[in-house]
Amino acid sequence: MNGAEILTVAQMTGADRAAVASGTPGAELMERAGAAVADAVAARFSPRRTVVLAGPGNNGGDGYVAARLLRERGWEVRVEALAAPQSGDAAAAAARWPGETGALGERTPRGDLVIDALFGAGLDRPLGAALARLARSLDRSGERVVAIDTPSGLAGDTGRPLGAASFRADLTVTFHRRKIAHVLQPGRALCGEVVVADIGLGQSEASLFENTPDLWLARYPWPGVAAYKQTRGRLIVVSGEAWNTGAARLAARAALRVGGGLVTLLSPPEALMVNAAHLEAVMLRPFETELELETAASNVEAAVIGPAAGVTEATLSNVLALARTGAALVVDADALSVFRDEPEELFQILDRDDVLTPHVGEFERVFPGLLENTPERITAARAAAARAQAVLLLKGPDTVIAAADGRAAVNLNGTPWLATAGSGDVLAGLIGGLIAQGMESFEAACAGAWIHAACADDFGIGLISEDLPGLVPRVLKQLRARVA
Repeated sequence: MNGAEILTVAQMTGADRAAVASGTPGAELMERAGAAVADAVAARFSPRRTVVLAGPGNNGGDGYVAARLLRERGWEVRVEALAAPQSGDAAAAAARWPGETGALGERTPRGDLVIDALFGAGLDRPLGAALARLARSLDRSGERVVAIDTPSGLAGDTGRPLGAASFRADLTVTFHRRKIAHVLQPGRALCGEVVVADIGLGQSEASLFENTPDLWLARYPWPGVAAYKQTRGRLIVVSGEAWNTGAARLAARAALRVGGGLVTLLSPPEALMVNAAHLEAVMLRPFETELELETAASNVEAAVIGPAAGVTEATLSNVLALARTGAALVVDADALSVFRDEPEELFQILDRDDVLTPHVGEFERVFPGLLENTPERITAARAAAARAQAVLLLKGPDTVIAAADGRAAVNLNGTPWLATAGSGDVLAGLIGGLIAQGMESFEAACAGAWIHAACADDFGIGLISEDLPGLVPRVLKQLRARVA
């Protein structure tokens, strides 16, 4: 896969050690890291009084380098050290710092900008009481904070504060690759803007990626010149009862907009006229029994079931019927909740082409206790995908997509404008539409999540779910321009 990896603390430590073993001195890596911090700060702020809070390890060493280089650019810089450097490279960096160094106290540092170079992603214990008070004081003061690697007090492998407090940054400069703390909440919010600086480390081996177009765009199913509607994929969406039809129509319209060639809404007879009054390009077909549904799905590539389907025996029977066909399933909302008492019954009928799209509540119904008993949602999503032997998309501000083979991606373009009724139904349709066109299910889920968020971000304030399908063509046009 071609996306940027997201690394654990251990993987990042391994990358550092490999670079040193291959001949790059640790002091040189520290100089590059400090220079990257100075460059990022200078690019975003005008020269101002700056205080660097330096810890005793290599994170503090990076801070000493950044302080020296900013001072050389004419900045007024002071270093406040928590303790004397404990590593040779950090001690050497401190020795090259020509400016003033004071002892870090409990008072809020007096400066217009604070650079947090206390502890990086590898911290494994809570901040001491004095530093916790300092973190809270800085947060209240409104001073601008730049963190090196991660805000101090934040666990690099979970994105959660290790104790009662963590520093909060406006800008975080990290090195080589993002870490889990940069992509999962609340760490993502505590990091502010994240800059990933290249300091010359080699390629990393990882199975966790940033969900950006680089991950899947090369395999996006653009139609060829000879394409016609049947070759662009056939998809069905199962409608709810007469008073619950809008969600399925949102999914169907999204599937069409993302390129699905033939999209059919399968409707209970009593909902037929309601659906007919709102559909044009989406085709409509009635069904009464699970056998009729199975027959209708026998010659399609993908099927979406769950949006406003109802948590009923009929929905359960309909999922089982679809599973007997060759269609790849996108199982959403009520079609997940209906298995809350017998989740294993769902897992037994799934295969690796199927996609489950729960929000946290639905995830808990199908995988009870899993989120609570894992360190963070990436681990939980991977475990759920392995248990279900299907693709799992765990929705949220830090949406995680996981495959049964261990691959996982975290969506980085999430936006609060998606917090509106029906947006998840659109996402299910986008994924189903991409799978119907032949996109591999994990990549289709990744692409669907990214496109979904890009559409919402493009619209912004006032977005409602009905807006989303109509925004898809603009986003696709921009993606197409990247590969033209």
